[in-house]
Amino acid sequence: MTKSVSIVGGSGYTGGELLRLLHAHPEVEIAQVTSRKLSGQPVHRSHPNMRGYLDTVYSLPDEVESCDVIFLCMPHGKASSEIEHWRSIAPLVIDLSADFRLRDPQNYQKWYGEEHPSPQALSEVVYGLPEISRDQLSGAGLISGVGCNATAMTLALLPLARAGLIKRCIADIKVGSSEAGAEANSGSHHPVRARTARTYSAFGHRHLAEVNQSLGQLDLDATVTAIDMVRGVLCTAHIEPTEQLETKDLWKLYRGAYNNEPFVRIIADRSGPNRFPDPRIVVGSNNADVGFCVDPSSGRIISLCAIDNLVKGAAGSAVQSMNIALGFPETAGLGFPGLHPA
Repeated sequence: MTKSVSIVGGSGYTGGELLRLLHAHPEVEIAQVTSRKLSGQPVHRSHPNMRGYLDTVYSLPDEVESCDVIFLCMPHGKASSEIEHWRSIAPLVIDLSADFRLRDPQNYQKWYGEEHPSPQALSEVVYGLPEISRDQLSGAGLISGVGCNATAMTLALLPLARAGLIKRCIADIKVGSSEAGAEANSGSHHPVRARTARTYSAFGHRHLAEVNQSLGQLDLDATVTAIDMVRGVLCTAHIEPTEQLETKDLWKLYRGAYNNEPFVRIIADRSGPNRFPDPRIVVGSNNADVGFCVDPSSGRIISLCAIDNLVKGAAGSAVQSMNIALGFPETAGLGFPGLHPA
């Protein structure tokens, strides 16, 4: 039976990607999409790519009626303060903000500098990255979104972390401007963002908390740099392993971790321009391209992951998690292969 889905806060970039993915989903129908600023106007006013595909009109959040699934695309702190209201409307709530990503309220306070508004709900939340939470997602009623940088780091490191092979790691993360959201600020405004490579988080990025929660406490840090790109995250992780590994060992580890994952592709060609993951190749898709190499002289490992921050790093993982929670085929609505050239 088709499930009814509503999106609260649908006028931003993540809401637009949810609209695009859910419109093509064979098992759901879009019931309502909300926006306080654009209430009464068609969704194509903010998402012109949906013109002719959806005739939905924005409603107010207060007007959302009972449905099967609610996706929350709200500002930081908003979803967590209203979560019981949204859970009374839909049996499955998926929040794409950072409000429910960290299970420990003390950890949340450490990284976000404030007490969690709904600590009682944290024990019920399932982290919405299927590659690490698939078993818990089945039948879940409250799912958190994922951090895009955290997703790229986690998928780059997961095979080595599970094997206990990471002694020390520093992740260099390059991100596109859409990561900053649809509202321009002093860092994301185009004139200051274009034609630059600007480090804005040298260390201590909040998404490290998600990675350590997912993979165990690692000796890990990350530097995040904004580059002249709209979509995409590229994580290049420099790893000092606990023991000497060869390329064949890495192939065994990464194949063992990802051979049955529908959206993780191992990219490790010996030659050619596409021998390493590239965010441009995954634009618009839910794919995560993962690659690796090892320096035979030092033993240092480079592990890379490229994703579209708006899809695998946000809306795509949310739809993938919904599919698992409701028993749909995991790939439903997510078959778009990406654009090339993009």
